[in-house]
Amino acid sequence: MKERQIGIRELKSKLSQCIREVKTGETIVVTDRGRRVARIVREGNSLAERMDTLRNAGSIQWSGRRLRATEAMPRLRGKRTVAEIIIENRD
Repeated sequence: MKERQIGIRELKSKLSQCIREVKTGETIVVTDRGRRVARIVREGNSLAERMDTLRNAGSIQWSGRRLRATEAMPRLRGKRTVAEIIIENRD
């Protein structure tokens, strides 16, 4: 996959051209004063294509194994305990 860098100002003036390039499979990295701030990639049609795009961009790492379900954990806000909140709600 080809990748090129473009500054924000240049991107504004050449947006249509950049979108055409992305449609053909090129990746465009947007820079702000030389620092990389965004990446424009072609929208994948299937989940597998989107995962491959993210993996190739270095945004995700996945071994391909099926993930195990996790149990939802309740989260508290503040210093009160769950018991205190339940007692308060009963009144």
